[in-house]
Amino acid sequence: MPEQKEPKQKGEKKEKSRQAESKAESKAETKKPSVDKEKRDENFRYIVRLVNTDADGRKDIVIALTAVKGIGLRTAEIIARMAGIPKNVKIGDLPEEKTNELEKLITEYSEKVPHWMTNRQNDWSSGADLHLVGIDVELYRRDDINVMRMIRCYKGIRHEQGQKVRGQRSRANGRTGMTMGVTRKKESPAAAPAKE
Repeated sequence: MPEQKEPKQKGEKKEKSRQAESKAESKAETKKPSVDKEKRDENFRYIVRLVNTDADGRKDIVIALTAVKGIGLRTAEIIARMAGIPKNVKIGDLPEEKTNELEKLITEYSEKVPHWMTNRQNDWSSGADLHLVGIDVELYRRDDINVMRMIRCYKGIRHEQGQKVRGQRSRANGRTGMTMGVTRKKESPAAAPAKE
């Protein structure tokens, strides 16, 4: 026969709740207080300029680096590690020399990493492995599309026509422009009922 549990006394419940409250208070005391805007260092920069892009100085370095076009989370982590900066440091707290070092690492990124970590491998004009950042990403993309148009390859023709390029269906979806609504014909006076 299963043993029956004795009912808990009122004092035990109160004691457990007090213990839980004291644990919560001790955890709250050990947490770091968040830094308010007024308490920030006078050297803190709210906007940091990196590779012709404005990065939010209040964000961690890895997240702030992703504001630069061509740099994702993984690339940003690698750049921060190469610079010797912890991930949780705010980019606005970094001195000017460190941000200059970061910018130099970003521009020389393709020389310091394996070719498979770059975003433009075996460039068709130079044969080099490049890592494009900033406005270069869009410029190279536009140039590639123009080359495909000039050599009249299938992708270039599809780009020219404004059609889908990667083999998607185009009959039902991807319709653009004005929609033609169905209009009703006006009733002719002969079809109208005669008035008496």
